[in-house]
Amino acid sequence: MGNQPLIVLSEDSQRTSGKDAQSMNVQAGKAVAESVRTTLGPKGMDKMLVDSSGNVIVTNDGVTLLSEMEIDHPAADMIVEVAETQEDEVGDGTTSAVVVAGELLSQAEDLLDQDIHATTLAQGYRQAAEEATAALEEIAVDVDEDDDEILHQIAATAMTGKGAENARDLLADLVVDAVQSVSDGDDVDTDNVKVEKVVGSSTENSELVEGVIVDKERVSDNMPYFAEDASVAIVNGDLEIKETEIDAEVNVTDPDQLEQFLEQEEAQLREMAEQVADVGADVVFVDGGIDDMAQHYLAQEGIIAVRRVKSSDQSQLARATGATPVSTVDDLTEDDLGFAGSVAQKEIAGDQRIFVEDVDDAQAVTLILRGGTEHVIDEVDRAIEDSLGVVRTTLEDGKVLAGGGAPEVELSLALRDYADSVGGREQLAVEAFADALEVIPRTLAENAGLDPIDSLVELRADHDGGNEAAGLDAFTGDTIDMGEEGVYEPLRVKTQAIESATEAAVMLLRIDDVIAAGDLAVADDDDEEDMPAGGAGGMGGMGGMGGGMGGMM
Repeated sequence: MGNQPLIVLSEDSQRTSGKDAQSMNVQAGKAVAESVRTTLGPKGMDKMLVDSSGNVIVTNDGVTLLSEMEIDHPAADMIVEVAETQEDEVGDGTTSAVVVAGELLSQAEDLLDQDIHATTLAQGYRQAAEEATAALEEIAVDVDEDDDEILHQIAATAMTGKGAENARDLLADLVVDAVQSVSDGDDVDTDNVKVEKVVGSSTENSELVEGVIVDKERVSDNMPYFAEDASVAIVNGDLEIKETEIDAEVNVTDPDQLEQFLEQEEAQLREMAEQVADVGADVVFVDGGIDDMAQHYLAQEGIIAVRRVKSSDQSQLARATGATPVSTVDDLTEDDLGFAGSVAQKEIAGDQRIFVEDVDDAQAVTLILRGGTEHVIDEVDRAIEDSLGVVRTTLEDGKVLAGGGAPEVELSLALRDYADSVGGREQLAVEAFADALEVIPRTLAENAGLDPIDSLVELRADHDGGNEAAGLDAFTGDTIDMGEEGVYEPLRVKTQAIESATEAAVMLLRIDDVIAAGDLAVADDDDEEDMPAGGAGGMGGMGGMGGGMGGMM
């Protein structure tokens, strides 16, 4: 009995071990990076995503592409998480982060073939990432929150090469104004910048409203269209007769009783309307319903009423006007009212909306984006989201870097110098990290139709000469000073990209055994929530894992 093999895995399970597992994971990561690499830079190409229903997305936004693509390979999913983390933390640089992660894996593949151990590579990569982050801090440029010119340049850089590029100067100004309006010192919450997409007209007709636009209309045609110097009330409830909490019946024996019952309901609704009027409200926003009779009495009082207002809109209304939301109209007092110089129902692109404008201190604003088609405006929206993110990050951190591949070339040279001081085989990993960073300027050159070798040689020469801001002009092919050209990115875009890419690459390199079981391939989403991290629940798409990326995309 003692000589018989111990069988642990089922007959249906699949297992890839050792160098085969490492190779499979490296190939998966490289494939994800290659899928978005051509979108990088001002001359990056777009991609079209089409689902089974025929719905189409045209974009070159990295995180949008990766999140929408059907990716089944678990190692590839880890690279997708790099883009998602970059998007959550900074809002831009998702493609760069994924491309760097893919190149780190590619460089590691060569060293693995030379029998350099994966843990040695992981240690060297971590040392290189730490040194790179420190070097970025040294070359970063301080920016004041009132420096509108650099903030504009940062916003415009984030939109370069995307659908919003034709109107980027106008949109950059709108983005900077919007973020500065909602800024509370060191804290900037871009959720207070509401983006309203309107199909029709040109992108250049986009505008910023210092206030809030609610995608609703007044509940009654008898109400005014416009209120000037309006007192605004916000009610988190209904203007209706409350139903009993238990089932109840009302037995009416004669018409007088029915009339009294109806009169009592009408009196309650009239009282609600009078309470709103008595505190001096000119406009009331309700997140619930408004009874028809209550609408009638509110209209008689000359009050504009809006119902079914989303909680997010109510929060922005409260922030913009200074109103305090109340649970019921019984709780409403004069102190709870906010102020707006103008509340009006206006038509925009055939739809009626409520515009709340001319507020004292617009801490919530609305950006109206225009575009000729839905696909165009969706891509402009994604560019605006990136732009809002980088301006927010700049205001929070106060540090920026020159763009155009300049930081990566500078880091590459610094890391090669640092590698001389690193002992052991980790030195090879640090040098590989330095080579991997150059994938950014190399890709910028390739996507612009330039010779990547010539471009890299010129960039290295300029940086060796002390020009830390030397980057590649994708339009002319020249090496120029990106600071003078006004091409800037927030420091956090680069530091986050390097940290996330390094962590993902290290995690994949340390995996030497991949196991999948046939009976787990049919697990549904609810079951996956209970599975331990790293388990096989997310590996249902690995039926063909022996063939590498055969089922990835």
